[in-house]
Amino acid sequence: MKGRRLPRLVTTTYVFDEVVTYLNSRGLHASAVKTGRRLLGSPSVELVRVDEALFRAAFDLLQRRPDKRYSLADCVSFVLMRERGISVALAFDRHFKQEGFVMEPQQG
Repeated sequence: MKGRRLPRLVTTTYVFDEVVTYLNSRGLHASAVKTGRRLLGSPSVELVRVDEALFRAAFDLLQRRPDKRYSLADCVSFVLMRERGISVALAFDRHFKQEGFVMEPQQG
């Protein structure tokens, strides 16, 4: 639709790595590169570099959740979302719901 603005998406270099690696490891090199380029070039996507402070806060969260099977990338996302007041995650990983975030698309 013309004139319709897409919502701004915030992601991290860790999630970017997961997406590109997922595609490439399944023999989809061209798709991995295309997806990576699109994410990097999109004015609707903010790519947050994981610095030491974010990394340490995420690792601290991981340590405080011994009953969960979160990845470090999940924890980085959780910390960043809380810091920025983001409550909705574009995700298919139930861990976001376990941490109290709303997941889109909704899962039944």
